[in-house]
Amino acid sequence: MDLFTLVWAFSALCIQTTPLAHGFSTQISTRASPPSSKHGRHASGGDDDDAPSTTRKPWDVIRFVSQSSKFVGPPSLPLMRKSIKRKIGPGEVIWTPSSPRNFFRFSPLDDVVMGGASSSTVDNDTGTWTGTVTDANNGGFVGIRSTPFQNGLSLDMSGCQGVELRLRKGDGQRFKFIVRDSTDFNGVCWTTEFDARGTIIRIPFSNQIPTIFASTVSGKSFDDENVVGFQITYSKFEYNGKLNQNFRLGKFVLQLLELKSY
Repeated sequence: MDLFTLVWAFSALCIQTTPLAHGFSTQISTRASPPSSKHGRHASGGDDDDAPSTTRKPWDVIRFVSQSSKFVGPPSLPLMRKSIKRKIGPGEVIWTPSSPRNFFRFSPLDDVVMGGASSSTVDNDTGTWTGTVTDANNGGFVGIRSTPFQNGLSLDMSGCQGVELRLRKGDGQRFKFIVRDSTDFNGVCWTTEFDARGTIIRIPFSNQIPTIFASTVSGKSFDDENVVGFQITYSKFEYNGKLNQNFRLGKFVLQLLELKSY
């Protein structure tokens, strides 16, 4: 990354995603209980089970910039913007590990972007995503997100019912799959929860829930003619501060073998 890009990305992302001085953004509810060894709650058995985590770790600003800059680019003039629409029919493979036909990569987007200390890595040659989730700094999520599609591409998926994931591992834990119809860094996430059991998971567009920072939003309509991103997250939160009851802190691994339409 050159110096100009580093400086631009840092200044832009500070405006969009800078964490509060004392922990996670309040848009990710800190009212929820911290996780336990089984279902996301501490196993102390006392009255402190409902208290937010008090564990503090230094914020890794370098990792914040490194991760976040993968998903934003320098601004361009309107006349210089390119947009290519690609029609996707049912049964088309959109992404598979190491394929030369892929038009994006997956890259980590963890809670470091909001002050947390969880971390993950993804191998685009195997589709293996692994890492460690911690509730330090009131965090508690990891994610992978598609980088901007090549050449300003967007997908017209109006002829499809949804997307299908072929997976391995995951240990039965509950993840979220997100489809994006806007390139805004903090835009609406069209979200579907799934438990990583079995190898084939279908994500119907009709069941998606519009969210921003794990909170549901109303008055939104999914634009299936302008799909511009995909994302998977593993979080202690479900929606609106409610805890994910099929989640645990610590190490995890999930392998994505194929993403296609249906």
